[in-house]
Amino acid sequence: MTNTITKCVFPAAGYGTRFLPATKAMPKEMLPVLDKPLVQYGVEEALAAGMSTIAIITGRGKRAIADHFDISYELEHQIQGSSKEILLHEIRNLIDQCTFLFTRQREMRGLGDAILCSEPLTNHEPFGVILADDLCSNEDDPVMCQMARLYEEHQCSIVAVQEVPIDEISKYGVIAGEEIEDGIYRVTDMVEKPPADKAPSNLAIIGRYILTPDIYEILRNIEPGKNGEIQLTDAILEQAKQGKVIGYRFKGQRFDCGSIHGFVDAVNHFFSKFSPDE
Repeated sequence: MTNTITKCVFPAAGYGTRFLPATKAMPKEMLPVLDKPLVQYGVEEALAAGMSTIAIITGRGKRAIADHFDISYELEHQIQGSSKEILLHEIRNLIDQCTFLFTRQREMRGLGDAILCSEPLTNHEPFGVILADDLCSNEDDPVMCQMARLYEEHQCSIVAVQEVPIDEISKYGVIAGEEIEDGIYRVTDMVEKPPADKAPSNLAIIGRYILTPDIYEILRNIEPGKNGEIQLTDAILEQAKQGKVIGYRFKGQRFDCGSIHGFVDAVNHFFSKFSPDE
C-alpha cells in the first residue's frame, strides 16, 4: 500500500524474564511461533503497511536479531539447490525489501526511553511502533495497515486498543475518550495499570502505535515514573490533552506472547492455519 509513514520502530531491549531460562541467552523476540520468530511476524506486518525502514532498539545480548535479518552465506550455500532453499524465501524477501537500522538502549529505563533512542533513526517523521511480543493476526488486513489508513485521515498519534476483562485491566495502560466513529475514540485520558475500580474504561492499549515526531520532545521533558522509568503512556497523554491522539479498536486477534499462556495460544492459532501438507 502507498503510505506516508515509511518507518517502524521495534523496541527490543527487554530481558524477557517471564520466559527464563529460555531467554537467558536468546532474545525473547526470537522465540519461534512455528517456524518464524516473533520479530519476523512484526516486520512482515510493518512492511505490509508500507513501512520498509525498520529501526530496532536492542540491548546487550541481542545480536541474534541483527543476524536474523542478514544473509547467512554459509547456510545458503549448504542448502542451495535443495528442497530446503524455499524455507528462506520469506526472510530473504524481508532482507531485500527492508532497510534495517539498529541502536542500543544502554539502560533499561522503560518503553518511553526506548522510543527516545529511536529519534536519530526516524528522521523527524511520523513512525509506527510494534512490540513484537504482542502478536497480531489478521491475514486480510494487518493491524498496522488499518492504523496507517487511519493516520492518513486524522494525522495524529494513534494507539491500538482492545476490550479486556475488567479483572485483567490492571495489567495495561487504559484509555478514556469519546467514540467519534465505530471503534474510533478521541482520547481524553490515559492511565497506566489502574486498579479495576479506578479504570476509566475496559479499553486497554496494546503493542501497536503510530506516533508523531513531537513525541520525542515530550519524552525528553517528562518526569521518570516508577523505578526511574520513562513511561510512553505519560508522553502520549500529553498529546491527548491537545486532542491529538486517536484510540483504535482494531480488527483481528492479538496474542500476548510475553506470557506463557498467550504464547501457547498463538502457536495453536497459527498451527491451525497450516495446510495439511506443511
